[in-house]
Formats: sequence, C-alpha cells, structure tokens
Amino acid sequence: MEGSPDSAPAASGAPRTPSRLEELLGWYGTAAILAAYGLSSFGVLEQGPLYQALNLTGAAGVGLVCWRRRTWQAFWLEAVWGAVALVALGRALLA
Repeated sequence: MEGSPDSAPAASGAPRTPSRLEELLGWYGTAAILAAYGLSSFGVLEQGPLYQALNLTGAAGVGLVCWRRRTWQAFWLEAVWGAVALVALGRALLA
C-alpha cells in the first residue's frame, strides 16, 4: 500500500528486515550451533572438523541476520564465534 510505513525507505542506520533466504540462513545457524553444542556435550560428536564447521556456518547464518537487523552486540558475538571456529577448523584440518 503506497504511503504505508512499510513502504517507506529505511533510514541509513535503521534496521533492515532480512529476506526470507536470510531468515532461513539465520534459523539454520541457530540449529547448527545448538546441534554442535548439544552433540558435543553428550559425547556424540567430537570437537573436530564437523563440530567446527557447524559452529562456523552457524555463526555466519546468525551473524547475517544480526547484521541486517543492526543488532551489534549479537553480531560481534557471532563474528568472534565464527573466527574462533575458523581458526580451530584450520588447525583440525592441518593436524
């Protein structure tokens, strides 16, 4: 509807609504991080390459949604989480 608040362009620093694909990636990220943590906590999954890949891709998915919504605290948490997973993944693959 023309003139409705939803049709107005977002201000430069205003949060943007993630697309459906971004929302899906965010939900994947949440599931991946929780699966890695839960499976590791119960001894089903070792903290090897698969564990780190789940954490890395999970952090990327959740981080994308945080970036779009301008949720900076959560974004930086995911950025650091992903960086740690990336380094650990590299070490696991080179070991």
